[in-house]
Amino acid sequence: MSWPSARTARCGPRDNLANMDSWRRAEVPRLPGNGLAPRLHDTATGELVPAAAGPVATLYACGITPYDATHIGHAATFTAWDLLVRAWLDAALELPEPSQPTPQTTQTPEPSRLAVVYVQNVTDVDDPLLERATRDGEDWRELARREIQRYRSDMAALRILPPTHLIGATEALPVIERFAGRMADRGALYDVDEDLYFARSADPGFGALSGPGTPTGLDPAEMIDLAAQRGGDPGRPGKKDPLDVLVWRAERPGEPAWDSRFGPGRPGWHVECAAIATDYLGAAFDVQAGGSDLIFPHHEMSASHARVAFGRVEGVFARVYVHAGMVSYRGQKMSKSLGNLVFVNQLLAGGVDPMAVRMAILAHHYRADWEWTDAILADAGARLTRWRAALARAEAAAPAAHNAEPASSADEVLAGVRARLRDDLDAPGALSVIDRWADRLLAEAPTRITAEDVSGARLVKDTIDALLGVEL
Repeated sequence: MSWPSARTARCGPRDNLANMDSWRRAEVPRLPGNGLAPRLHDTATGELVPAAAGPVATLYACGITPYDATHIGHAATFTAWDLLVRAWLDAALELPEPSQPTPQTTQTPEPSRLAVVYVQNVTDVDDPLLERATRDGEDWRELARREIQRYRSDMAALRILPPTHLIGATEALPVIERFAGRMADRGALYDVDEDLYFARSADPGFGALSGPGTPTGLDPAEMIDLAAQRGGDPGRPGKKDPLDVLVWRAERPGEPAWDSRFGPGRPGWHVECAAIATDYLGAAFDVQAGGSDLIFPHHEMSASHARVAFGRVEGVFARVYVHAGMVSYRGQKMSKSLGNLVFVNQLLAGGVDPMAVRMAILAHHYRADWEWTDAILADAGARLTRWRAALARAEAAAPAAHNAEPASSADEVLAGVRARLRDDLDAPGALSVIDRWADRLLAEAPTRITAEDVSGARLVKDTIDALLGVEL
């Protein structure tokens, strides 16, 4: 193996988008009692398993590459992880304020104050971003800043709770370099024309997420095909294996670069997420989340990197892998490369209620593939109107009875929504629970709506807000 001689790293100041902020956090009502800890469908095993293994629930979700606005596919994916965080919170876990120290780096939480630590990256330097900036004659840093801010705004409008840490790749360059150095020190990297590649042969566990014997069940030929489709370079001459992936791209003329022990350049995609996840959450954490198009190669490679970097550590990387389905539009998967995108900010600018957008997403199970249509949005708007009308009808019927105990029907709504979310975040099932409540109230004569219905409606409103993130 040959590579550049070690040198002093200067990854921080130049072209750095450091100190990335999350967005404003919506208030989450406190509900009576506690929900049951959620269970998730694990992609690696196909089994329904507890989402968190201990008092600190940890989640890493792969974020955006900010070269275009947030589309409905993004919104659907991040709404799914928002449901997971809300279910954890309802099970008596606490969500630290964004960008505060994680429980892993501070005192272990008391049993009565458990914690959710949610980390999300932003790939704010990568080929698609640079290519779009070049196409439009724009500085890549300005493009990234603008689209990251638009993403924040869209997430806040949809009432998606912000991650504890939102980490840009450029901000994390020292972290990535240290992590890559661990792999290098174990002999897992090699040089191809000054670019550094990860040798998948260094990881005996490669394929544990998506290879033969798993529910995904990809064979090597299928892996090579997907790698070529999803940003890899399996046919590059000089590689030891077509599935070996780039860890450090040597500096090219006109491209941004940072100094490192590997020479000037920038990191690959898979090492970025592996490094950020393990630095903020530890070598082993609960949930790795992303779209189903990330199962291979991205999540397989990130896990493989971590197994090599941390050697014999037991249970390295994610304990559970969860993947959201793909959203299509006009017959094809919604993607930036195809240009068939429905943008959240354009819907909102056109006067669409952000809660209707969220309701349209919640009408589909997060693991399902589905197609966005005007009819789906219209149905979501009609459902939202019906729920609001039911709430208004109850509140108007007995305004003086707000201190009454909640009706048993409201308790049943809370229990029903909790049960559906516990079962692999079954949002469509939860919506059906609310539908039955709304339909009953709307069918009642005003004189038959009781004081208990009024108080119960307030509990249902808080349930919808706290667990589904919909503000009525």
